[in-house]
Amino acid sequence: MAESAAETIREFWRLMGTNDFDSVAAVLAHDFVLEWPMSRERIRGAARFAQMNREYPAHGRWRFEIVRLVATDRDAVSDVLVTDGVVSARVISFFTVERGKITKLVEFWPESYPAPENRAHLVEAMREVDD
Repeated sequence: MAESAAETIREFWRLMGTNDFDSVAAVLAHDFVLEWPMSRERIRGAARFAQMNREYPAHGRWRFEIVRLVATDRDAVSDVLVTDGVVSARVISFFTVERGKITKLVEFWPESYPAPENRAHLVEAMREVDD
């Protein structure tokens, strides 16, 4: 029986955390596609995905912390904190999984911004990840 979508995505992030980006191919389908709608870019195939991650500038090893993972039989969404020890980011990823392999990944990398002062009287400050 194939792994559940949640198990496949947990394994994806575990493999990403090894920083051996070629190893991630173990959970990617042969026709894997990654899309970044914010920059209107598409990457096809595990080899290009691994090369992009190897070539991305980093100050150290990348670390990934799953904040939240929601999954059905074939779809999953993860909210993940990413850091190389200097740069920190948050990524919201939408996965399509078929027979234990990721066929499509659509990612959004939102940038933090200061809260507008005009609503300060209505809000409370949050940490990067609230419990």
